[in-house]
Amino acid sequence: MLLMIWVNDFWTLTNTPKWLTHAKPNEDYLGFSDIIFPLFLFIVGLSIPFAIQNRLAKKESIAVIAKHIVIRSFSLLVIGVFMVNYETHNEAMGLGKWLRCLLMAVTVSLVWMQWKKSAVPQKWHGILQILGLVILIFLAFLYKGGADGEELMRTQWWGILGLIGWAYSINALAFLIAKGKLVFMILLWLIFNFLAISNALHFLDAIPSAVHYFSAWYTGTIPAFTSAGVVASLLFQKISKENISRAMLALTALGVVNIAAGLLTRPIWGISKVPGTPSWLMICTGIGFLSFVFLYYVVDIKKQSSWAKIIFPAGTATLTCYLIPYFTYPIRSLTGISLPDFLNNGTTGLLSSFCFALLVVIFTGWLQKKGFSLKL
Repeated sequence: MLLMIWVNDFWTLTNTPKWLTHAKPNEDYLGFSDIIFPLFLFIVGLSIPFAIQNRLAKKESIAVIAKHIVIRSFSLLVIGVFMVNYETHNEAMGLGKWLRCLLMAVTVSLVWMQWKKSAVPQKWHGILQILGLVILIFLAFLYKGGADGEELMRTQWWGILGLIGWAYSINALAFLIAKGKLVFMILLWLIFNFLAISNALHFLDAIPSAVHYFSAWYTGTIPAFTSAGVVASLLFQKISKENISRAMLALTALGVVNIAAGLLTRPIWGISKVPGTPSWLMICTGIGFLSFVFLYYVVDIKKQSSWAKIIFPAGTATLTCYLIPYFTYPIRSLTGISLPDFLNNGTTGLLSSFCFALLVVIFTGWLQKKGFSLKL
C-alpha cells in the first residue's frame, strides 16, 4: 500500500525515470509501477486462507462467511466504480472534478467508517451512514461523462478497488466452497492462467457483450494473481509443517519458473499491464512468490520486523490509507496549495513523493488510534 500510494503520486512529478513509471498501453515494457498492483492482488490471496480459517475457528457458519465475502466484494465494486468515474467527469455535471472527488471520499468515509470504534455517539452512527449513502446516490444521479457530457455513470474498467473486489470474491468463495483444499486452488489458479492465455490469443473475443460485466473473471489475469497468493499460503502451510526450508524452496522455485515462463513467452504477446498479457501475469506472479519468501526470511526467521512498524497501518487500515489521497489531492487543488517546482522534479520529487506516501500511512495510524478507520 505504501508503494501504491507512492507510484500513484507520480502524476504530480516531472522528469520521473521511465523505469519507475507505468508503461504506455500496449507498450512491450514493464515499469516498476506496473508491478505494484499485481503484488497487492497477490497479498489479497495470501490473506484469504488465514482470514477464512480464523472465521471458521470462531464457529461462523459457511453461509455467514459467504455473506461477508459478497458484501465486502460488492462494496469494493461500488467504491471502485465511483472512483473511476470521477476521473472521466464532464464539467456539464455542475461539479468540478476535484469537488466531486472530495465529496466521493467524504461519502465513502461516512458509509464505511467503523463508527462503533469512534468517539462519535452511537445515536449518530446510522444517521451518518444514511447521509453518506444519500450523497453517494446523489453523485451517481448528477454524474455526466464523455466528451459531450451525456454519458451516465458506468462501470468502465471498475477501478483498482473494483478489480480487487472481483479477484477477492471469486477466490474467497472458491476457497470456502472447496474447504481450503490445496489441489482445488491450484486447479483454479491454472484455469485462470489458461483463460489469460486464451484471452491474449483472442479466443474469447466471441463472448457475448451481455456477460462483459464479468470480464474481470473470465479473462483470467486479475483473479490469477490472487489465486497465486492463496496457493502460496496453502502450500507454505502444508510443507512448512515438515520443513520450513523446503517450503521456502518450493515457493522460490515457483517464483523462478513463473518469471522464466513470462520472459520466454514475451515474444508472443509482449509484457503489458493494460491488456494484461500472460507474460505480465507470469512475471509479476513470480515476483510475488519471491517477495513472500524474502519477507518471510527477514521477518519470521531473522526476526527483523522493527523496521516495518512505521508502516503497519498500511496493512491494518488499508482502505483508510488508500482513501486519504482522495482527500489531499482535491484539497490541494481547490485551495491552490502546491510545493515548489524543485520538490516535484527528478530525484528530489521522488523523495518528496515518497515522504508524502509515508505521511499518509502515519496519518492513517493516528486516525486508527483515535478510532477512525474504514472497514468493508
